[in-house]
Amino acid sequence: MKKTKLKSIPKFKNEDEERNFWNSHDTTEYFDTSKPVGFDLSKLKPTTETISLRLPAYLLMRIKEIANSRDVPYQSLMKIFLAERVEKELRTKTT
Repeated sequence: MKKTKLKSIPKFKNEDEERNFWNSHDTTEYFDTSKPVGFDLSKLKPTTETISLRLPAYLLMRIKEIANSRDVPYQSLMKIFLAERVEKELRTKTT
């Protein structure tokens, strides 16, 4: 199989210029598609799972009050609180 030299991708001034370039050029002239390339997806948004959690009414009310004072949705605040506590527990467990 004959190997062809790949063309180098030019530097673009903005997204419109890049979009116009790729709309009028063949990507196979710029990328080697003959073999797979590994890539890291670990920094993508993690998958989430829906759970049902029963809380005392007074606790939920307090969480909503705090969330309202911080101008964030209460569910987001709960996720922040849980993540912080899990990190704290893991740090104390390793020390």
